[in-house]
Amino acid sequence: MKERVLAVAALAAIVAGGILWLLGEPGWADIVWGAGAAVVLVPLIVDTLRSLLEGDIGVDAIALVAIAWALLLGEQLAAAIVALMMAGGAALEAWAAGRARRELRRLVERAPRVAHRHGASGVEEVPVEELQPGDLVAVRAGEIVPADGVVAAGDAVVDESALTGESLPVTIPTGGEVRSGTTNAGNAFDARVMRPAAESAYAAIVRLVRTAESDRARFTRLADRYAAVFLPFSLAVAGLAWGASGDPKRGLAVMVVATPCPLILAAPIAFVGGLSRAARAGVIVKGAGVLERLGAARTVLLDKTGTLTSGEPAIERIVELGTLPADETLRLAASLDQLSAHVLAESLVHATSARGIALTTPTGVEEEPGRGIAGVVDGRRVAVGSSGWLEKRGYDAVREHARALDDGDGAGRAKVLVGVDGRLEGVIVMADQLRPGAETVAEELRAAGVEHVALVSGDRMEIAREVASTLGIDEVYAEQDPAEKLETVRQARERTDGVVVMVGDGINDAPALALADVGIAMAGRGATVSSETADVVVVVDHAGRIPLSVRVGRRSLAIARQSVVFGLGLSVGAMVVAAFGYLPPVWGALFQEVIDVAVILNALRALRG
Repeated sequence: MKERVLAVAALAAIVAGGILWLLGEPGWADIVWGAGAAVVLVPLIVDTLRSLLEGDIGVDAIALVAIAWALLLGEQLAAAIVALMMAGGAALEAWAAGRARRELRRLVERAPRVAHRHGASGVEEVPVEELQPGDLVAVRAGEIVPADGVVAAGDAVVDESALTGESLPVTIPTGGEVRSGTTNAGNAFDARVMRPAAESAYAAIVRLVRTAESDRARFTRLADRYAAVFLPFSLAVAGLAWGASGDPKRGLAVMVVATPCPLILAAPIAFVGGLSRAARAGVIVKGAGVLERLGAARTVLLDKTGTLTSGEPAIERIVELGTLPADETLRLAASLDQLSAHVLAESLVHATSARGIALTTPTGVEEEPGRGIAGVVDGRRVAVGSSGWLEKRGYDAVREHARALDDGDGAGRAKVLVGVDGRLEGVIVMADQLRPGAETVAEELRAAGVEHVALVSGDRMEIAREVASTLGIDEVYAEQDPAEKLETVRQARERTDGVVVMVGDGINDAPALALADVGIAMAGRGATVSSETADVVVVVDHAGRIPLSVRVGRRSLAIARQSVVFGLGLSVGAMVVAAFGYLPPVWGALFQEVIDVAVILNALRALRG
């Protein structure tokens, strides 16, 4: 607000003085122009003194010298134009930064504050901080989901656009997970709270956003050191111009065009614009410094499970071995697995429900943990389990069928055998599925300038190699525990000059994420931002956001450099011209104003792309 007021005051003074000059009152015009410059000069002196007390010369020192020098020499119009340049540049930077932060602020402002919790006396409104795991909350139409939870009954239609950028609503079935910060786009539904609101995905994202808004890039912080070098350099050039010509106005013209607005304005706007662009795509970057490092990425290490794959087994295919159709075999197996504690059972039930197949409740259930489960479903005796377990229960030719499937399938697949009424009816092949966009991650990273792409996995070598071959990744580190992943990152940092990026699920990969120059945590649907050691969090269930984050970093860094080099190049060139007397102070100030506007508009390109 202050910047805008000062800019308006300086502009009004220039316009009013111009009218007076045209009316033949040059004396009054000088007074008005001088007053406009003084309005900006006073707070500029205060800011510069504050910087000096903090041990920093401050980039505004050159502008302060230029305005004061112009007033002393009676060049009130030049002083007013430089004042407008500083105040207008600051106001334009504030506007641009505000526009660039719009997506980040929207996330913070959407943070849920109240929830409607089911209690003994009905539904009561409570602060979200009071929610605890197990609480049943009602989410009304149009409301923001207050905490991460599980849909208790019916289907929930939610709008995830604030988190993911996807415009179409998503339907989540009973038992599916809903994330805090999403909006109920359908009828009211109940959800069972999974974790306190303070530990939810949305709360962690808000904390990341606040960190992002306060962080500055190393490239941006160069502006603070700029004045320490460029101020004495500018004074020396100005002094030489004055001494050689005997005209103090030549020295003034040099100081006017030496104001370092390109570095002051361009870099911050470019990086904040990049943060905004990434946020629109569902990628939360902790700050401008992280974005700058992403722009210099040379090596990317990719975890497999939970990063390139969903981390949850899904049905790959169903092999029919008897008379029952595949859907009926699946229905019977999933109905029985509703009462199983096996890790594959839950995935099988969810996958079946997602296909719209209605399940029934089994009876007479017996389970041998880790081997198999048997029971009665709709009057039929059903057995689901491993080949050895079904063979022990009297099913014929089980091992032969399993071996035949092994010959045709690659590694890393689980085979669930299903027997019905004493006959082997089918085999359900389950595997961890690739995330959307994973197929082109390596190709896109290389296209973005990344030189080394490697897969780092805790799985067996044959499984890791199969996935790497599918994705076009040549370098594979398999059977890695968290400590070994940490060592892999350390070695990668030692043998490369560029930035090393580690991408993981943000949980067991936390040490490696923390050690890497940039740690990226995948937190798509059904996951949480559980590790705040990551520098970047992808809140969209799409692996393509990994190369996108690198591209945004590259583009932001390139635009910042381009703006600074172009702007400072013009300024230094103008200093030479002014030193030889070909650029009077007033025209030098106008020329510098044009440079400032040009570099800011160029920096705003980081918002697009």
